[in-house]
Amino acid sequence: MFENLKKFLVEKLSIKADDITMDAELSADLGINSLELADLVYLCEEEFNVEIADDDLHSFKTVGDVVRYLESATNN
Repeated sequence: MFENLKKFLVEKLSIKADDITMDAELSADLGINSLELADLVYLCEEEFNVEIADDDLHSFKTVGDVVRYLESATNN
């Protein structure tokens, strides 16, 4: 799941692959703004066939948070 998310971040948001770790903060470390986060959520919903509730977006602080959410959502 991490590698898939990393690929999205590199290809769609032009983030350097070396900057993307499980502990990297979406905003502070990767510079992802709210519009880019919305794009990322849309891409994840399409790719992994999950629905991410708006309330859940507030829990996405790090790349790891997103990975764990997607793993949990796809395992249900």
